Amino acid sequence: MQTFRIIQPTPALSPFIRYYWILQDKSVGKVTQRTLPTGCMSLVFHRGNRLKVTTRNELQPYSFICGQESGYTDVTSTGDIEMIVVVFQPYAAKLFFRMPTSLLRDKNVAVTDIENVALYDLSRKIEDSENHDICIKLIEEYLCKCLIYASPYYLPRLMEVVHHINNSTQTNIGTLADIACLSEKQFCRIFSENIGTTPKEFLRIVRLQRTLSIMQHNPRIGFAQLSYECGYTDQSHMIKEFRRFSGYSPKEYLAHFAPFSDYFTF
Repeated sequence: MQTFRIIQPTPALSPFIRYYWILQDKSVGKVTQRTLPTGCMSLVFHRGNRLKVTTRNELQPYSFICGQESGYTDVTSTGDIEMIVVVFQPYAAKLFFRMPTSLLRDKNVAVTDIENVALYDLSRKIEDSENHDICIKLIEEYLCKCLIYASPYYLPRLMEVVHHINNSTQTNIGTLADIACLSEKQFCRIFSENIGTTPKEFLRIVRLQRTLSIMQHNPRIGFAQLSYECGYTDQSHMIKEFRRFSGYSPKEYLAHFAPFSDYFTF
């Protein structure tokens, strides 16, 4: 049996945290899922069996930071699953980890490998807590304490940049740098340090999420119209990009999976 919950953060954290999700799955047998880049980093706690990253032939750590992904990942269950996940807004993760998030790109970095005593203590408390409500309370206490010592100097600029990207199917690095009131070179450096990937790569990921969202909510749309609405130069460009991030063409993907994106929902 599988249960899945999404929990909204408290108002003080909502500008920085998209949501928390909790998954419990006691299904018999192995289940493999393909995950695509979401544009958001996350903090993951396993209270049950860990997932195996089959594309890298490794088990996920018990608690870890998941950096920005540049491609698809296949994960396989290895038994009873019980996961609690914090999903950050694209621009917010650096506030809580106080390191350039570009260092975490395409990595699952174990909490035990980070010199952060408070985060390590949190992971131990999550492991020992009686129920999920207590876990969320502990997580929010930790996150609120992190904000006290955060340095959000560039945060308002990056929030405006991400807002513009989310609402534009066509933009460029020069425009984004102007919104941030920075030179292009300075903007690209600050963007990567705070968001965990380059502006160009992030634009491509958001366009992928837009494509998935439209496919999800308008399943009858033709691929030519889809490519136009998502800002691709043409249909072949869309197919090439979709295959790059998912391993499938859009048509092949639909044959295997139901398209889903909540990027524009929260």
